Amino acid sequence: MEQLKTNWENIGLSNDFLFGKIMRKPALCKRMLEIILGVKIDRLEYLESQKSIDEEWDARSIRLDIYVQDNREVAYNIEIQTTNTGDLPKRSRYYQSVLDMQQLNKGERYKNLKRTYIIFICTFDLFRMGRHVYTFENQCREDGSLRLEDDTYKLFLNTEGVMDDVSTDLKAFLDYMGGRPSDHAFVKVLNDEVILAKHNKEWRREYMTLLMRDQENIDKGREQGLKEGREQGLEEGREQGEGRFAELTQRLLQDKRYIDLEKSATDPEYRQKLYEEYRIL
Repeated sequence: MEQLKTNWENIGLSNDFLFGKIMRKPALCKRMLEIILGVKIDRLEYLESQKSIDEEWDARSIRLDIYVQDNREVAYNIEIQTTNTGDLPKRSRYYQSVLDMQQLNKGERYKNLKRTYIIFICTFDLFRMGRHVYTFENQCREDGSLRLEDDTYKLFLNTEGVMDDVSTDLKAFLDYMGGRPSDHAFVKVLNDEVILAKHNKEWRREYMTLLMRDQENIDKGREQGLKEGREQGLEEGREQGEGRFAELTQRLLQDKRYIDLEKSATDPEYRQKLYEEYRIL
């Protein structure tokens, strides 16, 4: 429990739990999106934190750190990513498909699909090119000036960027998300919110509960893995043993050593000597 308390005191806005809680405030989320995208947003129609979406009974569910929609009916999914899992491009593809399915009712026309932005705020450089932002949209391979105009955008932000390729506002925000101090006005507001959040006993209890639940799931998974590993080892050992004995049986029959064969079936030590004699590994 003391370790959990320490974790709570040390987490920052790059923690997905805290990020989801603080960005529940529409004014903060709106300002963050304006800084990231360089656009003006009048208001957010709704704000959902860590929204779980289950498309079908047999489909994978996804948990979104932030899922919002503005007054222009543009949908934004913002997620914090502190570990390079190696699958972010494919995950962005899956997130896009699920969000699109959420937007259309059966029989509704495709033109009613909203513009969507899938945004990953990464504390590492996913593409290792030093940029602060990597923006992707669909375009023609044969003619790069031809855009598909399907209104889907995927952004991968990098807190460790080194290029002079973003606004001062966005640079300050990414520095803060990367754990570096800043005197930027919006960063100060965010930092005050983080400090205030640390005194929220309800959030702290919820965070600790989630951590303990995650640890329990990890422990269960480890135990299950060990059990399956033991079972697999036994099965492989059994198959290997059966294969060795089958080879020994064949060799003894070829040599007409019927007494040795009968004895090897009931005497493990004698059987081992025969394995060594015939060099059956």
